[in-house]
Amino acid sequence: MKPVKWAEKVIKSYIAEGRIPALEECEDEDLLRKKAGCFVTIHGRDGSLRGCIGTLSPSTNSLAEEIRSNALASATRDPRFPPLSAEELDDILLSVDVLEKPRECSIEELDPKEYGIVVELGARKGVLLPDLPGVNTAADQIRIALAKAGISESEDYKIYRFKVTRYS
Repeated sequence: MKPVKWAEKVIKSYIAEGRIPALEECEDEDLLRKKAGCFVTIHGRDGSLRGCIGTLSPSTNSLAEEIRSNALASATRDPRFPPLSAEELDDILLSVDVLEKPRECSIEELDPKEYGIVVELGARKGVLLPDLPGVNTAADQIRIALAKAGISESEDYKIYRFKVTRYS
């Protein structure tokens, strides 16, 4: 089972039936064996963001479990949106981004089409996935990530970049 199909099964089972699928229902040995951070993003058919929750590094025992956890959170606990309803299930599009480990870098090493970024200062973190519409420069990427983290451009923050494999 591919990452998006698994995320879709999890969301639909939970929203429509109130049931969280067991990991064995994933049936994909790669997802059950691999560990990685991931983001599950939900869009409406009109392209509008409907939910996006993820982890930078693995917090569970498998990618299948990571996807399940983040799919549920994206569908029901993204603070920017109300939980998905059963009526919306036929009108959503999902993507799953599987992350490589973030590496510290300089601004000059960023490419918003290729790398996602993390900006960090103490406990404050802002994350932005790569290749997002309207994010065309490293400066755009940093500005948005800093705003998400509540970090000022004048503060002494760290920058990390990461690659993703995007499934949609």
